[in-house]
Amino acid sequence: MPAEPIHYYDRYTRTVKTEQIYGERWMRLAYENPVGRFFVWALVRRTIFSKWYGWRANQRAPRDGEGNLLTPHAPGSGNSAMRIIPFITKYNLDVDEFAKSPFDFRSFNEFFYRALKAEARPIAAGENVAVFPADGRHLAFQNVDTAPGFYVKGAKFSFADLLGDTVLAEKFSGGAMLISRLCPVDYHRFHFPVAGVPGESRLINGWLYSVSPIALRRNLRYLVENKRVVTLVESPQFGTVAIIEVGATNVGSIQQSFVPGRAVAKGEEKGLFAFGGSCVITIFQRGRIRFDADVAEQSANHVETFAKMGDRLGVAP
Repeated sequence: MPAEPIHYYDRYTRTVKTEQIYGERWMRLAYENPVGRFFVWALVRRTIFSKWYGWRANQRAPRDGEGNLLTPHAPGSGNSAMRIIPFITKYNLDVDEFAKSPFDFRSFNEFFYRALKAEARPIAAGENVAVFPADGRHLAFQNVDTAPGFYVKGAKFSFADLLGDTVLAEKFSGGAMLISRLCPVDYHRFHFPVAGVPGESRLINGWLYSVSPIALRRNLRYLVENKRVVTLVESPQFGTVAIIEVGATNVGSIQQSFVPGRAVAKGEEKGLFAFGGSCVITIFQRGRIRFDADVAEQSANHVETFAKMGDRLGVAP
């Protein structure tokens, strides 16, 4: 029986496309095969596996005494940087967006969490406009309590499970949620979707299951079983906004770069993911945002919308 393809809606071309899944053959073996699922349970979900993979992605290109790279992209050079150019070519990445040349990265991980030129991701204007926090494929639900399901009908989780705090979850009862799924081919820094004052981040330890659509369509609860980091932002326009970064298989770390208690601008960088597919979940209080029609319509049919960080997500009513 042929594998069912994963479709998403491209906001820019207004067409439905088939996702080119990184490591698809391995992913389908791991999450759609009984033997593979045992391997995931026994090893892949555990931190030690992702740390080992992250170590491989951090193997650096050698330099001479003057700091010049010694043919880092030549086959057989013994470092992870040799994977960069083939990866760019295979997934047709736009190198003109990169803040520096792809030949200047000393490891694959450095390339993976690369910075972009500021003009590559313009931030949608308007004080009452919220933006996507990351590049990726997004699902948006205006009222989580009444949504029939997220990735598939009937598959849901509670805010209490996600936030690890029943009292805090009550604050978001009947609220809206955006799930932003980042593929390994995406830009892997995440940003603030609204302006405001962020508090301290809180770590919730957990497993490191994959957050690919192949895995999530089988078990959505991976999103609330995985390691995650919760940050609350107090926004004049949007009230209290919860931003949750979710770790996943082969994500070496979730690194925060903001200063708690210091006001941030909409679109300002919040942090980055090291190697691997990952996810950012944003929660708004009831009635504090109205998602744009295209993403809401696609999400109602369990279809993700591809959009880039900084593009308009919705408005404060």
